Amino acid sequence: MPRPLIPLALALALTAAHAEKADRLKPFVFSSDKPGSIDNANQRLGLEGNVIITRGSLQLKAEKVDVKETPDGYVQAFASGVAGQPVSFRQNRDTPGEAVEGQADQLEYDTRTETVRFIGNANVRRTRGSLVAEEVTGAVIVYDSRSEVFTLEGGNASPNPNGRTRIVMMPRAQAGDAPASAVQPGLPLQPSTTITTPRKPS
Repeated sequence: MPRPLIPLALALALTAAHAEKADRLKPFVFSSDKPGSIDNANQRLGLEGNVIITRGSLQLKAEKVDVKETPDGYVQAFASGVAGQPVSFRQNRDTPGEAVEGQADQLEYDTRTETVRFIGNANVRRTRGSLVAEEVTGAVIVYDSRSEVFTLEGGNASPNPNGRTRIVMMPRAQAGDAPASAVQPGLPLQPSTTITTPRKPS
């Protein structure tokens, strides 16, 4: 039986910034290695083989993607990976240098609700530059880019033992803390030039 959804308001550790708003005004760009199909009557697009979807800073990579445009102009994308090559997603946040990125066996992206649903062996991180600020793992993770809330679900498809969810939150730097680059390394060990015979206990 799947575990109940656990809402985690990571806004406790986040600033008020959201996913990069400028992305909403950018066009979608689709590319793939294999031939695709366009169904204009039903407003659907099917792609296979190293599929890459971009929209501004947003980038989605998958083996297979089915894209549907709703009558009111919203886009829904359903992506799946293959063994050893999960679906990946990345998008900048409005905070300079920060991004949300993740991987899962399958992914659903909806522009109407501005949510990304990571399904199966899901792992999602918020990064600051090259550093990971928060990381969440579970069977299913839903990321709401409007509210900056992650919702986690445990279960058999979780990468964690016993189907558990897992959350890692790195400490934020406090005023007066020295940056890691400012910490001086210890003195290196030097080889001894003399041999001392240990004393026998009396």
